[in-house]
Amino acid sequence: MTAVTAAGRPTTRPARRIRRPGSISASGWVSVGALAAIVLIALLAPVISPQDPNAVDLSGAYQGSSATHLLGTDASGRDLLSRLIAGSQTALIGPFLVVVLSTILGTALALTAVWFGGWFDQAVVRVIDAVFAFPGLLLAILATALFGSGLTAAVVALSIAYIPYIARIVRSAALRERSLPYIAALRVQGLYGWWISLRHILPNVSGLIVANATLAFGFALMDLAGLSFIGLGVQPPTADWGAMVGTGMAGVLQGQPQEALYASVLIVITVAAVNVLGDRLTERSEARA
Repeated sequence: MTAVTAAGRPTTRPARRIRRPGSISASGWVSVGALAAIVLIALLAPVISPQDPNAVDLSGAYQGSSATHLLGTDASGRDLLSRLIAGSQTALIGPFLVVVLSTILGTALALTAVWFGGWFDQAVVRVIDAVFAFPGLLLAILATALFGSGLTAAVVALSIAYIPYIARIVRSAALRERSLPYIAALRVQGLYGWWISLRHILPNVSGLIVANATLAFGFALMDLAGLSFIGLGVQPPTADWGAMVGTGMAGVLQGQPQEALYASVLIVITVAAVNVLGDRLTERSEARA
């Protein structure tokens, strides 16, 4: 891990290179393609939606597929295709915020605990274990009960609940990294701990961080969809896949399952693609450890 120059000064361990495109399996690339298509649809939703997703037409409730409504309509006569396209925005932005917040805070907490060690590291471990006792979905339900239904409270609660998962994994990898000889060489050179952590330890565990953040995205998507399903997440009339599954259950009992079915299929496809990609990234990270 450590080399010595002609002057006798140890060099640092280089940050790991980004994996070449050809190193990702076929299933990984299929997942990337599916996710890229879903993200592109979400970004272009206002442009490509054929109709207003919130336009109500009670006389056109539960219409079948037609030239006007390619996927039919819901109980309020709203165009399902337009609502599915618009719902992709809320379905993706919530998990994205959860992953970004929990990853940044969890990584910062883990690196700080690893570097200072001692009682501070043990205190962080105890706090992480305590938070593990609260399921993320339950914490989000409590937060929405206290602060009101909506995406903001759910995102904040799930971010807090996901921090221990990220912190525990990053802490384990950072501990292993900190024990390597090149870290001791850097300390002998008089470099500050925060500089070593940011410039060397963080880049060398970044692959594992990205892999686990990708997996966390899938879990966050399901948790937020579950909250919307029971009416505690995204509020009507805003389109959201989880909320559409919930409101579409009444149609299932009336023999009109299309709203719940289409939204459920999109959730399954997105979560499956994220999980496959996360597994491939985890395998790559473990192979390079």
